[in-house]
Amino acid sequence: MTVQEKINALREELNNHNYNYYVLDNALITDFDFDVKIKELEKLEIENPAFFDSNSPTQRVGGEITKNFETVAHLNRMYSLDNSYSKEDLLDWEKRVQKMLGTSEVKYSCELKFDGASINLTYENSQFIKAVTRGDGFQGDDVTNNVKTILSIPLSITKDFVSNFEMRGEIILPLHGFNKMNEERVENGDEEYRNPRNTASGSLKLQDSAEVARRPLDCLLYQVVTSERKYKTHFESLENARKAGFKVPDTIALATSIDKVFDFVNYWDVKRHDLPYETDGVVIKVNNLQQQEELGYTAKAPRWAIAYKFKAEQVSTILNEITYQVGRTGAITPVANLEPVQLAGTTVKRASLHNADQIEKLDIRVRDTVFVEKGGEIIPKIIAVDFTKRLENSEPTKYATNCPECNTELVRTEGDAKHYCPNEFGCAPQITGRIQHFISRKAMDIEGLGGETVDLLRKEGLIENYADLYDLKVEQVIPLERMAEKSAQNMIDGILKSKNIPFEKVLFALGIRFVGETVAKKLAKHFKSIDKLMTSDFETLITVDEIGDRIAQSILDFSSNLGNIQLINRLKLHGLQLEVSAASIENQTNKLEGQVFVVSGVFHQMSREELKKAIEDNGGKVSTSISKKTNFIIAGDNMGPSKLTKAQDLGVEIISEQDFINKIN
Repeated sequence: MTVQEKINALREELNNHNYNYYVLDNALITDFDFDVKIKELEKLEIENPAFFDSNSPTQRVGGEITKNFETVAHLNRMYSLDNSYSKEDLLDWEKRVQKMLGTSEVKYSCELKFDGASINLTYENSQFIKAVTRGDGFQGDDVTNNVKTILSIPLSITKDFVSNFEMRGEIILPLHGFNKMNEERVENGDEEYRNPRNTASGSLKLQDSAEVARRPLDCLLYQVVTSERKYKTHFESLENARKAGFKVPDTIALATSIDKVFDFVNYWDVKRHDLPYETDGVVIKVNNLQQQEELGYTAKAPRWAIAYKFKAEQVSTILNEITYQVGRTGAITPVANLEPVQLAGTTVKRASLHNADQIEKLDIRVRDTVFVEKGGEIIPKIIAVDFTKRLENSEPTKYATNCPECNTELVRTEGDAKHYCPNEFGCAPQITGRIQHFISRKAMDIEGLGGETVDLLRKEGLIENYADLYDLKVEQVIPLERMAEKSAQNMIDGILKSKNIPFEKVLFALGIRFVGETVAKKLAKHFKSIDKLMTSDFETLITVDEIGDRIAQSILDFSSNLGNIQLINRLKLHGLQLEVSAASIENQTNKLEGQVFVVSGVFHQMSREELKKAIEDNGGKVSTSISKKTNFIIAGDNMGPSKLTKAQDLGVEIISEQDFINKIN
């Protein structure tokens, strides 16, 4: 046997032992024997550097130092999930799914919802390439060196599986390992970690991968993302992923009806407490991958999946004080300051009170004993008052009448749940909040500039609005606290680079009330420039798809404000993209204007997403369900029979993929 053959044989043997031990929980050799083989392989690799392999079992022990984690764009967006909290929510979801698919023949995959840190693993030619955190769904941090130390993640795939793919999963810290870590910290006189989820997430951002390797992290996988059409169902793809070496939990089950889904939910609502890791719910997915494609996505989540959250833990504590926060739009949010209490593994000191109506509805008062729960909220909320413990001298809460920051009298428009501070350009949190929104990842994505620095720049008098950012110079920034020459230069470079951000993102960055990402895209596509948008009238605005009275009025209010007009003019002078670029509209036409299309089935010349983009690029509208407003159905292979029947009943014209291509050409 040659040296190379010996090295390859040892690598394969050690990978198999890792798989048996960390995935199958079935050790075939002792730890001592494993260590002997690892050392033998290390020695051979050192003596023969020509055979180095970054995915060798010897490279899992860590030692890489990462000072700055590079931000990486996801090839395929990592969506969040819509949440449900009752069986009725699940039934409503099922009805929507069946209606959109035009069939009641739908099967579901049921999986436990793991409580950890989401991760995206990329494999090319069956070799592990990189690991990226979820981030904001569009981009995350490259934590490859740290993730390679997790021994349940295979670094190469030798069994029959897809070649180029992404594996989505959750990095977790099993309860046994978490408790052991805390025992060691107590012995060393250190403060205990609060909960497994935050500890797992924090571990991924440690600079020393050797430290990560010492932590008993695990990775549970739940989705294969690939363009290779090897498997027909989600369940089949995960079963084959498990055979290929991935740790896919054996708790996953196939449900042939929503009643079977309820059985799964009921079983694990009780048995989850016996699991070796934390879970806070169940994820239900349409099992058929073609049906998943047909259902598609909303702006935030897949239509083909939903999370059912187990009933949240509740605790009672004392409400000490009600304070008020001011958001970037001037919205006032009341906050309950609580006597600290343990809830779902964290110490809770504050809870959202939402608005004046909620305080009045629950009759919440200072010094009340209140019930707090986390539920699906990141910030805990008060759900009820324990009236049996109310103090005799208790007085009803009087909602704030003036802004807590600038003392301006608050306003509340009819039909709006929140109070607002109208001092848009003179209220510090609004000024800072708008600039922080402007620089955020989904907006201008300015590298080297964070929220704390924005606040510091404002306090130092260097900026008062987001247009001021483009006047900043390196020499002005260097004297700031914790600011070196290199970081100052990186900030200025990041600001200059943002001038290339496309119009739709700039429009979102402006922070017009009610104009989120999706609305900004529709407005940018329709009006093509900020000038046409800001000079449009109410009637013109509400003719735009999905633009209602409230959004239209908000745009008019923004456009008529002299301060905003001056800001836009300054942004123009600085060269920001305030109109759609010629390149992006080069292939766009109005050939399909006013026509509504439904895309259904499997296609061969174009993907489903390419078809939808082609419809929109040519002025048409894509709908997910057939109605009287539908003009055409582009039918591929395996179109649902009930959709076909509905189309025929409504007299909707059915065309082929080639017919559509001919139409736009």
